[in-house]
Amino acid sequence: MSEGYDRVAIVTGADSGIGKASAVALAEQGFDVGITFHEDSDGAEDTAAAVRDLGKAAALRRHDLTDPERAAAVVDDLAEELGGLGVLVNNAGTGSAEPVLDMSYERWREVVAVDLDGPFLCAQRAARRMIDSGRGGRIVNVTSVHEEYPRVGSGSYCAAKGGLRMLSRVLALELAEFGITVNTVAPGEIATPMTGQADVQPQTGTRPGYPIARAGDAREVAAVVAFLAGSGASYVTGASLFVDGGLGLMGPQAAGALSSGEWRKG
Repeated sequence: MSEGYDRVAIVTGADSGIGKASAVALAEQGFDVGITFHEDSDGAEDTAAAVRDLGKAAALRRHDLTDPERAAAVVDDLAEELGGLGVLVNNAGTGSAEPVLDMSYERWREVVAVDLDGPFLCAQRAARRMIDSGRGGRIVNVTSVHEEYPRVGSGSYCAAKGGLRMLSRVLALELAEFGITVNTVAPGEIATPMTGQADVQPQTGTRPGYPIARAGDAREVAAVVAFLAGSGASYVTGASLFVDGGLGLMGPQAAGALSSGEWRKG
């Protein structure tokens, strides 16, 4: 099926990792790309240069989702600058690494603001533009395997990602009549700055507890994001696509604790 929606995509948190790889993958598909970043302006400029090298336009905005209402306004800014909006990739996020009983409410709210409130507000603005255009569009929310599976020390992160999964499903129901699909991409451990593996090439055999015994590459996630943004996914909505090397089959909490591959023997 042909795509009728605007050939403009916005990717939040596109200064590195999955966001950067997704921006480049979408440019390869012919999209002009709006790029948001929090602090790494140099990384965002590198992403923009990669998009422009592919012959597509790029626009940048700083985006601090700890203040989600103000941050969400960049969706409209970028859409105006680039001349439309057909795809939103809510990728920007943060994590947590402390037990729920030790977490302050302030820190809880910070994680939920970035990982759930921000995507809600950005999706809301994007969807309104897509509806007004009458051409439909795509919303892809990057969650995590922890949209479904818990992890010790990540209560706020898991709650936010699980909430984003359900928000995406509700949006899929509400927006389908307007030709807008909404899906989530749920990565496992990916070699990115967020996992402390910036510029690290994933090495096979380094994760014995994982079915595919390595971390993932950001481009492997971006390929799925690009699929959901394209015409080939026109009948896919309300879905969660896991890009985790089979990690969910093992249980992410336990898999990371295995020090050998003995489990493969049954």
